[in-house]
Amino acid sequence: MNKITTIGLDLAKHLFHVVCCDQRGKLIKKRMLRRSQVLPYFANLAACRVG
Repeated sequence: MNKITTIGLDLAKHLFHVVCCDQRGKLIKKRMLRRSQVLPYFANLAACRVG
């Protein structure tokens, strides 16, 4: 399994788009989260770069 090293986060009013990439920039997963889901989602991830 690839390790997530970078997360792209697109902020919006109600929905947040999250894109997770490995060290080579390969897409690992994409998610669309509601505002209430963002903090619990990041709490369960290992430390990485977010931008």
